[in-house]
Amino acid sequence: MTDILIADDHPLFRAALRQAVAGTLVDARVTEAGNLAEALAVLASRPETDLVLLDLHMPGNHGLAGLAAVRAQYPTVGVVVVSANDDPQVIRRALDHGALGFIPKSAGLETLRDAIACVLSGQPWLPSALREVVTRTRSQQRDTELAARLSRLTAQQFRVLALVADGLLNKQIADRLAIQERTVKAHLSVIFEKLGVRNRTQAGVVLRELSLTDPASRSQP
Repeated sequence: MTDILIADDHPLFRAALRQAVAGTLVDARVTEAGNLAEALAVLASRPETDLVLLDLHMPGNHGLAGLAAVRAQYPTVGVVVVSANDDPQVIRRALDHGALGFIPKSAGLETLRDAIACVLSGQPWLPSALREVVTRTRSQQRDTELAARLSRLTAQQFRVLALVADGLLNKQIADRLAIQERTVKAHLSVIFEKLGVRNRTQAGVVLRELSLTDPASRSQP
C-alpha cells in the first residue's frame, strides 16, 4: 500500500488531489492535513509515508520552511510542492531544498495524475509549460549553501531550531519537546556550529530566510 499525505488548507483542492491519487493508485492510503503542525503529526505517526503533497502557503507554513522541516525530520519521505506561486525562481529554490517536483494549483485532474505517477516512479516532475524556464533558472548560492547547512542537522536539532525561530525560550522549548533545558542548550551549541552562527537570533534568521510571500495576499487590499 502506498501512503500519501495531502497537506493543504483548502478542502476543495485536497479533494481534487485525493481524486487524482485515486485515479492513479488502486491501493493508496491517503491522509489529509490542513496545516503544517497536523502534517508533521501525521508523519510522526507514519514515518513510512511515501509522498507528501505540500502546499507552500498554509497555516504554520509560509514558504519553504515546511519543506525544509519535512526533509530534515523525515529524509526518506518524498515531497512535492503544490502552490499557486509558479515563479520559476521559487520553483528552483524548492527543488534546491529537496522537493521532487512542483504542481501548480491551476493544474487539471489529468496533470495531477501524471505528476503523482511520475514522482512515485522515482522521477522528478515539473509542468511542461515551466520545465524549460525552471531548468534555465540558476540556483542561488545562498539556497544551495543553506540547504547544505540545514541537511547537517538531526531531526531533533531542526525541531529546536524551528522553535527558536518562533521566538520560544529554552525552557519553553524543553517543555514543548519534553526534554530537559540543559539538553536544549546542548542542541543549540551544536546547531550554532553546524549553521555557522553565533547566537539564537542569527539561527532564527537562517530559518526565516525560507519565508515566501503568499501570492494570494498580494491581491488583497
